[in-house]
Order: sequence, then structure tokens, then C-alpha cells
Amino acid sequence: MKSFGEFLQSGDWKGEKHVPIIHAPEKVESGEAFGLKVTIGDAVGHPNTLEHHIKWFKVFFHGEGDKFPVELANFTFDAHGELDNVTDYVGMTQVKLAKSGTVYAMSYCNIHGVWENSKEITIE
Repeated sequence: MKSFGEFLQSGDWKGEKHVPIIHAPEKVESGEAFGLKVTIGDAVGHPNTLEHHIKWFKVFFHGEGDKFPVELANFTFDAHGELDNVTDYVGMTQVKLAKSGTVYAMSYCNIHGVWENSKEITIE
């Protein structure tokens, strides 16, 4: 039996339009709110047609020493092809963290599957 992790794809977002890009500071003060933005297509745009589109982003945080990650955000994109062929896929939220850890983001393309990326955040 395969695990879901075997389906996750990754790559360099500068050349691969499916990789979620995590925009967040590398260091923040404990309990300080900061903006967390997830995008795709910053370097190479992704289509938004009925036939080929991004359906969602999911964002998790795994704190140092924690057993499991916690979900921070879930962004869905339900309009496909109603506007131009290329849409800026953006999800934004505010986050407060008490400890250092890793933010994980996943994006789902209806043709090319699930893609992942991660970013370390240090709490000072």
C-alpha cells in the first residue's frame, strides 16, 4: 500500500509553476503576528481554465518537538475560466507562533497532482 507522501511532488518554484511559495519572515518574536502568504506562479504563471487549474492550498505548521503538525489555513479556488486564462493564486492569513518550526504548504493541480514546499521559521 502506498502512503500519501509518495504522491507529493516538489521542485524549484522559479522553474516549476505548481510549487507553492511561502512568503513569511525567517525570524519573528514569540507571539508577534506576522503575515503568511502562499502563492504559485510568481515566476511562471499557472493557467486557470476548466481543463487546467489549481484547486486548493493547504498550510500546516510543525513546531519543534511537536508530534504532529497543525493546520494553519486552507484556501480554495473555485472559479475556473470565468476570467482570463491566468489567475494569480494567492492565500493570505495572519499567524502568531510561540516556538520555532516549519511551515509546510501544499497545492493541488487537477492535472499535475499535489505539490509541496516548506520554510523554517525561527522564534526569538
